[in-house]
Amino acid sequence: MDAVPGLAVVDDFPRECLALVVDTSRSGQRVTGILDALIRLRSKPATVVSDNGTELTSMAVLKWCQQTDVDWHDIQPGKPMQNAFVASFNGSFRDERLNERLFTSLSEARSQITEWKGDYNRNRPHSSLGSLTPSEFAIKMASRKQAA
Repeated sequence: MDAVPGLAVVDDFPRECLALVVDTSRSGQRVTGILDALIRLRSKPATVVSDNGTELTSMAVLKWCQQTDVDWHDIQPGKPMQNAFVASFNGSFRDERLNERLFTSLSEARSQITEWKGDYNRNRPHSSLGSLTPSEFAIKMASRKQAA
């Protein structure tokens, strides 16, 4: 199966994976549609940090940034440590799911990757989050924000 390895959208603050998309192709319009859906569910980010994939440097993304007033920061080519947490996340995802499975269909890949994302968010505490999982930390921060 020829599938694009994935578009990972991770909120650095709670370390939560908001989207992990696998498909046969990925356009700038698809990326902005995913970001719009996430904004409707969560909130608008001040900044998006990304690598320099063609879909992430497209006119669709530039137009989206202008329309949403979201700053977009591209890391330097070959410098994944400029987005260190996501580079680490992608490494874990690759090691634990992509390198461990041979997917026979896009449907199977999506199912397995969705399962991994759920496990990552709900069952893996992070020392940097006070030993909470990303989902627990996000809920805790949202309740603090509402109380303020």
